[in-house]
Amino acid sequence: MAPTNEVVLDGLTLTLEDVERVALDLSVRVRLSDEAAERMVASRNFIEELVDAGEPVYGVTTGFGRLADVAVAPDEREALQRNLVRSHASGVGTPMDRASVRALMLLRANALARGNSGCRVLVVEQLLELLNAGIHPRVPEFGSVGASGDLAPLAHVALALLGEGLAEYSGDEQSAEIAMATEGIAPLTLGSKEGLALINGTQATTGLGVLALRAAERAVEVAEISGAMSLEALLGTPEPFRKEIHEARPHKGQGISASRLRTLLADSKIRASHQEDDPRVQDAYSLRCMPQVHGAAREALGYVRGVLEVEANSATDNPLVFPSAGVVVSGGNFHAQIVAQALDLLTIAVADMASISERRIERMLNPDLSIGLPAFLAKRPGVESGFMIAQVTAVDLLGELRILAHPASVDSVTTSANQEDHVSMGLGAARKAKRAVGLLEQVLATELMCAAQGIDFRRPLTGGRGVEIAHQRVRTVVSELEHDRSLGPDIDALTNLVRYGDLSSIATEMDR
Repeated sequence: MAPTNEVVLDGLTLTLEDVERVALDLSVRVRLSDEAAERMVASRNFIEELVDAGEPVYGVTTGFGRLADVAVAPDEREALQRNLVRSHASGVGTPMDRASVRALMLLRANALARGNSGCRVLVVEQLLELLNAGIHPRVPEFGSVGASGDLAPLAHVALALLGEGLAEYSGDEQSAEIAMATEGIAPLTLGSKEGLALINGTQATTGLGVLALRAAERAVEVAEISGAMSLEALLGTPEPFRKEIHEARPHKGQGISASRLRTLLADSKIRASHQEDDPRVQDAYSLRCMPQVHGAAREALGYVRGVLEVEANSATDNPLVFPSAGVVVSGGNFHAQIVAQALDLLTIAVADMASISERRIERMLNPDLSIGLPAFLAKRPGVESGFMIAQVTAVDLLGELRILAHPASVDSVTTSANQEDHVSMGLGAARKAKRAVGLLEQVLATELMCAAQGIDFRRPLTGGRGVEIAHQRVRTVVSELEHDRSLGPDIDALTNLVRYGDLSSIATEMDR
């Protein structure tokens, strides 16, 4: 078994949790398994046999795309691979963040480790050397249409392996060659097919998608917490979360959400205070239907997880090498349609989570919809505005989310002289998904802030056991609003708590 600070790549069993761990933690070491190295050697030997025999192989002894019918002389094949990397490193825009670059580097190494790409073991080992040394190629965020792989983003990584381009190292952007020299890593000289193997795949789309999914999974857990806190602040009833209701409509995600809410709200003194004389027959949908809405998001994220788990351990370049069958075959595993559609679904689910959260925020601030809470949760309404503009901010975030929720995967623009006449726009879907989750975190942070204040107005009564734990954790970073103040720093602090804190585990820890 590998040490806890080590990830071993075999091309088959990489988990999404390990992708995130390597992406976020520079202390985690990554190495290639012996079994994967053996497969890679067999694949490479087969490629070299074909090259020596003069067989025409796409991207090895021929040009690329529309130029696939152009034969390349033996003495030009190294230049073919080098020129491929240089020409395709044509991305533009803001550089991807370090975590995204580390994720795509790890995923590309794992794809090559399957042994279907025909490259030397040295290529993967050097890619992992950069990763372990904290040398992160500068990868612009634009430049891929998600078919023929994420060519430009991956080419920028491959460019660094050649000792060219820029990289982030020790917190500074500098020449990749100088960073590598500092770590004693020599630039790589590409062999036949190796440039193509490095740049042809879905790893930029998948890498961003994995990070977005893991953040979204935590955000859904926080949504149960912020929703439970809002329910307490609004004197809502937990009756719609009864187990019998959800067994009568047994969607798995719905059942999990209802269970989480029951756990968080257990032993609530706030609920007991109004249980006998509550005039309302039913709560509003944003409270009553939390299991149905949150549960739908859980189901969507479960589908996305399944897609990404397969994609993270797939060979997605072209052509693929199958030594046991004695063939090198051109196919379309680089086409990211399934990943693009999954990440579009993730963004849709995230947008709807933010939508129901914002409705709960509005109910807490609106004195016509809350019971006994002051307008905008201000201590002195009129003289003070309380959380009035916090809800306006949440609405702005939600508006942006609704724009992002338009699917990228329904679009296609022909590229490469009509050879690539249907593309997935996968990287666009991934960029949107990652941004969308960040916006949801800010909306949830706003709800936590308002709900904590609402619960403070219900004192000395206490909420459910889980709600009280959450309230305490919120109050460790944001104090009660005694007088008007700028709320931006409070929302930022709570966003960090949503993103990096331990809120998401409260309900599961209580169930143990």
